[in-house]
Amino acid sequence: MVGTKKNTKGKTRSALQDVVTREYTIHLHKYVHGRSFKKRAPTAVKSVLAFAQKEMGTADVRIDPKLNQALWERGIKSVPHRIRVKLERKRNDEENAKEKLYTYASHVPIPRESFKGLGTVTVDAE
Repeated sequence: MVGTKKNTKGKTRSALQDVVTREYTIHLHKYVHGRSFKKRAPTAVKSVLAFAQKEMGTADVRIDPKLNQALWERGIKSVPHRIRVKLERKRNDEENAKEKLYTYASHVPIPRESFKGLGTVTVDAE
């Protein structure tokens, strides 16, 4: 393509350096649709990991045990269609850590019928 140049003026600030907390609704059904029954819950866990990596931009994603329980509570083959997740990008305080930041994914309990109208929400740091 001729004539395409990237704008190199000014300083660009990396969004990865920000410590932020957001709530997302993940539509799990589109990730597990068509999967064999005995692979649905493991696929859902992997898709939550991939979603968190993509949205938060960190390679290190840690899943809260309550989120894992929520994904597995109805068994291996009947995974919930949607799940509300809080993703927190935090600083890694370990001395010899490869990544400066990591993402902690936790479950936000919501009744099944009330996912309508919920969008992505940035949560204030407390």
